[in-house]
Amino acid sequence: MNESNMARTGERRRFFRIDDEVNLFYKKIDEKSMTEVSHISDNILGNCSLSAALEVISQESASLLYRLERTYPDIADYLKLIENKIDLLAQAYMMQSGQFKEKDSRNANLSAAGLAFDSEEELQEGDYLEIKMLLVSCLAIIVTYGKVIYCKKNHSNDSQYPYIVGVDYVNMKDQDREVLIKHVVRRQLQQIRDKKEISSKF
Repeated sequence: MNESNMARTGERRRFFRIDDEVNLFYKKIDEKSMTEVSHISDNILGNCSLSAALEVISQESASLLYRLERTYPDIADYLKLIENKIDLLAQAYMMQSGQFKEKDSRNANLSAAGLAFDSEEELQEGDYLEIKMLLVSCLAIIVTYGKVIYCKKNHSNDSQYPYIVGVDYVNMKDQDREVLIKHVVRRQLQQIRDKKEISSKF
């Protein structure tokens, strides 16, 4: 893929966005911390390889389950129940790890290039952040850096989150970006289906 095609693909991904609810934790850091490779690999991004690995395994198991359903539907149903149990255990572990709590859920607008989220504090353009997100609907953890590109008043009159912060991702791992892209696509399709179901009732 040449540079112009890559740029066009990047722009399409940038504008492929969804509104979602995420469990989000962030803290301000300096630019020097963001560029330390050892800090990225050993500290910040160490946890999210689990989410990426689970995503790959889910994709592989989905094709196997599809084949099993045609020949052994009872076994396929049993394996689905086991998978649901594992998902619940993963959710419980992440919630009890101390990093993510239900009260930390907030509205966000997600894309593969950046996000905008409701914030309790005013941040400055150019601030660097360490960001950890739990995508509630798919139990994936995304951990990355971001640079604040804007901070504006939240006109929804939300007393808990009086600001909306826009962030561009920095140094996001490729596998985490792929997890995020797939999540955005799935959520968009689900939201379209939900709207169609609501419209059909009227």
